[in-house]
Amino acid sequence: MTKSSSATLSASPRVWQRMLSGRRLDLLDPSPLDVEFADIAHGLARVARWNGQTSGAHIFSVAQHTLLVEAVMREKNPRIDARLRLAALLHDAPEYVIGDMISPFKAVIGESYKRVEKRLLGAIHIRFGLPAVLDEAIERQIKAADRGSAYLEATHLAGFTKAEAKRLFGSDPGLPEAMVEDYLTPWPAGKAEKRLLARFQSLQD
Repeated sequence: MTKSSSATLSASPRVWQRMLSGRRLDLLDPSPLDVEFADIAHGLARVARWNGQTSGAHIFSVAQHTLLVEAVMREKNPRIDARLRLAALLHDAPEYVIGDMISPFKAVIGESYKRVEKRLLGAIHIRFGLPAVLDEAIERQIKAADRGSAYLEATHLAGFTKAEAKRLFGSDPGLPEAMVEDYLTPWPAGKAEKRLLARFQSLQD
């Protein structure tokens, strides 16, 4: 190898992340074979929603958010297909690698983030038996549950008024009070990770 080629190699940026499982996930060309749900659950339980600007003794994690989204879908339609529930549970899974970037910042940086996110989500879907790209009707159902969850998080944890949250995220999804108390009380990271793993396993079974 020549000196110039060696310098070029050493200057190349690293585009993979090593996971606790030992997997190395390439962000530019992610392989489904390098995706492990244990890594996803561990990471999402430690990523804060709302940039951490929420009330409570713990962050409100992306792991807890994904469980809330799936709970909203389940409450609206108890007979909904398990694969759709799984898709809802995985809708923010790329954030175990790239973090939870708030929507205003996504708007600032444009399409670059979305392209990386889309590639990662496609690999995650394939790893767990879903289409790389979901049907538009399914995407709409997940998005509706996501917006309903955002309304609850905004009003219970992030300091938004109901009027402001309704304007930005739509209406209150109307969960039973016991579910609101459970899912909108921020959990410690270990609890969020454990509950996400358990819900994933139940959907796989």
